Amino acid sequence: MTVTLEKSVQDFISTPRQLFIGGQWVDAASGRTFATPNPATGDTLAHIAEADREDVDRAVRAARAAFEEGPWSRMTASERGRIIWRIGDLIEQYGDELAQLESLDNGKPYAVARAADIPLAAELFRYMAGWATKIEGNTISLSVPYMPGSEFHAYTLREPIGVVAQIIPWNFPLLMAAWKLGPALTTGNTVILKPAEQTPLSALRLAEIMAEAGLPDGVVNVLPGYGETAGAALAAHDGVDKVAFTGSTEVGKLIVQAAAGNLKKVSLELGGKSPNVVFDDVDPALAIPGAANAIFFNHGQCCVAGSRLFVHESRFDEVVGGVADIARGIKLGSGLDPETQMGPLVSDEQFRRVTGYLESGRAEGARTVAGGQRHGDRGYFVQPTVITDTTPDMSIVREEIFGPVVVASPFSSLDELAAQANDTAYGLGAGIWTRDVNKAHALAKRLRAGTVWINCYNVFDAALPFGGYKQSGWGREMGHEVLEAYTEVKAVCTQLHP
Repeated sequence: MTVTLEKSVQDFISTPRQLFIGGQWVDAASGRTFATPNPATGDTLAHIAEADREDVDRAVRAARAAFEEGPWSRMTASERGRIIWRIGDLIEQYGDELAQLESLDNGKPYAVARAADIPLAAELFRYMAGWATKIEGNTISLSVPYMPGSEFHAYTLREPIGVVAQIIPWNFPLLMAAWKLGPALTTGNTVILKPAEQTPLSALRLAEIMAEAGLPDGVVNVLPGYGETAGAALAAHDGVDKVAFTGSTEVGKLIVQAAAGNLKKVSLELGGKSPNVVFDDVDPALAIPGAANAIFFNHGQCCVAGSRLFVHESRFDEVVGGVADIARGIKLGSGLDPETQMGPLVSDEQFRRVTGYLESGRAEGARTVAGGQRHGDRGYFVQPTVITDTTPDMSIVREEIFGPVVVASPFSSLDELAAQANDTAYGLGAGIWTRDVNKAHALAKRLRAGTVWINCYNVFDAALPFGGYKQSGWGREMGHEVLEAYTEVKAVCTQLHP
């Protein structure tokens, strides 16, 4: 039986959605709107106001006024933390509604959104709320050689950067908004948030929730629109002090170029082609479903997806066969169907991208063990796919597919494996499956990746820093490390005269 939509959700998607600027719902300056599709059917789900350069200007002015003149900058850290905590509480309160919006807009199963995306987003705000009263500087003892006998009182302050543009992707729309907004608000910044054009609904509902929580007008502004217009204007805007982006490495490089105009601060969480390593001493009952989860979770639309599976040659057929069996048994369907285990890809563009890689692999001589085809004739469904007989130069091995596609290769030695695992432009995540704790930690140290999971995968927590090496990005999300990305350090030095 399909999940019954709440009336609030039906009303939300049936009403044309506006931009959220300065605490008000407003039409785009151009009057233009765009349609966001239901990826399970391809039909239009809702109509959304399309932000462009003039709307970006309005939002930047609102955010600047809220930062410099509004109550946000005058609040105590405790007051700010209570509002942020309240946002987390309201996300939990409206969890069913938000999960339905995520399922409709992104395609993911409602049960997954309700069990993972919603509570993780709520906990992120609560975790960050606790940091609001704990952002501290240091006192420093000075020894100035050219001023013998002088005494000083020196200390540092951590202050908000100012107006922050945040551009988020479509694979975890609400959770990525939380990852970005939580630390920016905790440190006292104001924000213009641009959700992905494919999945704007939960960010717009979150704007209502943040207003209900007591967030002052202009502190967060939400501008749905296209990357080439609204996103580019935000990244280049001289009134923006920092831009934070999550998305592809290709677009991340464009963000860096656009930000160069006023040398705004930049943090990036980008692509991945993560190695997932299975040694010969594993428990197959743990490693096989673990390897399947690493790639098929969220339809493979996950930046840390374990898309390169390396298996010791003595267990290769067993493990790959087991993952292929799981792939064949995954039930695809609408995210609102309780029996669905994997929903559609998010858009027709993504569908064509993933199926294009599958065609490329076949043309280059790779062997498809499971899947490899479109599922059904409606919507953007792709079968979970397992591929072998690849070579390191194939595009399906080197490039991020961002779909339910894993390429599997055998290895014989640890040294060989480490070299293969690191043979990528990316360095976001990695997995290791072994009973040998020495081997696990020895390899973890050698892997050039921001997160290494041992005998688990896709474990996230607000306290666990997340980000990448190499072309997987700059900086970290979550944990206390992310606070550095949203603060400036000011040194204050006073000479003491007796």
